[in-house]
Amino acid sequence: MQFIMVKETNSQEEKIGVLLLNLGGPETLDDVRPFLFNLFSDPDIIRLPFRFMQKPIAWLISSRRHKKSGGYYSQIGGGSPLRKITDEQAQALEADLNARGIGAQVYVAMRYWHPFTEEAFTEIKRDGISRLIVLPLYPQFSISTTGSSLNRMNEITHSNGLADLPTSVICTWQNDGDYIKALAGMVKEELAKFSNQAVQGTHIIFSAHSVPVSYVEKYGDPYLRYIEETVRNVMEQIGADRPQMLSFQSKVGPVKWLEPSTDTAIRRLAAEGVSQMLLVPVSFVSEHIETLYELDILYRDVANEVGVKEYRRVPALNCQPDFIAALANLVEKELQTAAGRKPVCPYYSVHCQPTPLCKINR
Repeated sequence: MQFIMVKETNSQEEKIGVLLLNLGGPETLDDVRPFLFNLFSDPDIIRLPFRFMQKPIAWLISSRRHKKSGGYYSQIGGGSPLRKITDEQAQALEADLNARGIGAQVYVAMRYWHPFTEEAFTEIKRDGISRLIVLPLYPQFSISTTGSSLNRMNEITHSNGLADLPTSVICTWQNDGDYIKALAGMVKEELAKFSNQAVQGTHIIFSAHSVPVSYVEKYGDPYLRYIEETVRNVMEQIGADRPQMLSFQSKVGPVKWLEPSTDTAIRRLAAEGVSQMLLVPVSFVSEHIETLYELDILYRDVANEVGVKEYRRVPALNCQPDFIAALANLVEKELQTAAGRKPVCPYYSVHCQPTPLCKINR
C-alpha cells in the first residue's frame, strides 16, 4: 500500500487510516445464534437494571429466536451479505481517496460479527496508522448504533494502547448534501418505473429501523429528529408535493417502539386507496436482512394481501458511485477541518462533530 504522507506542524509524517463502523451479520446459518447472542448482549440494545443479567438474557433470547431468524436468512441466500458489501464499500472508498491523492487505508469494524472492532484495531496497530478517521455507516446517529459502536471502540483503544491515537469521528451525516443527492437520485430512478407517473400517483414510504421510544424520551437520542431531517432533505430534491410518510421496522421485544410500523403504514395507505407504493430504506446504506427479507419479502406479501397494484423498493446505496464519492468527501473534509485541532470530546479523546449522547449514560 502506498501512502501519501501529510505533514503535521511537528514535521512528523502521518499514515492515515479510515475505519468504517457497521452492525455486522451472520454469514452462514450456523452463525445466526452466536450473532444474536452478541447483539442482545449489548447493553445499548437491551437496557437491563442489572448488568449481570445481560448475558443470561442474551442467551435466552438467542436460543429462542435463532431458528426463526435462521428461516429468514435462509430465504435471502443462507446468510447476510453485509460483510461482503461493506468490504466492497471499503475497497471502493480507498480507491476513491487514493485517486484524490489521499493515501489512506480503509478498515472495517463490525459490532456483532466478524471482523469485530478488536480485529480492526489489531490491523490498525499493526499497520502503524498515525491518524484515524472513523466513519460510521449509520447516517443518522443513535445510541443503539453509532453510540454502541463508539462505546466498544473506546473500550478497545483503552485496552490496546491506542487511546492516544489522533482520531476524528464523523458522528452523524444525516443531512450531508452529497449523501442526500445520492439517495434522492436512487428514489427518482425507482419513481420513473411506475405505471402512473402523476405526482400524486405514488406514495413514498421512508422505512427506518425503529428504536425504543424510551431512547428518545428518556435518554434524548436524536435519531428520530435526524431521520426526519434526512426525509425532509430528500423530499426537497424529488418534490415536496409528492405524498410521503415515515414508518419504522425491525422492532424486537415488548417495549414501546417508534411508530407507525411499516406493515401498518402499508395497510393504512391501501385502505385509503393508494395503489402504488415506493419503499425507501432510509436508515440503511447496505443490503441486509432488513431490506432483503423485511422489505422485499415480508412487506411485499403484506402489500399483495391488501391489494397494492405496484410495490417497489429503492435499492440500498451499497457501492453506488455517487454514494462512495459522498463518503470520500466526508473523509476529505474531516481531514482538512481536524488538522491541528485539539480533541473536543472528553469521553473518547477524539475530534468529533458535536452530537448529543456520545457518552451513552453508562
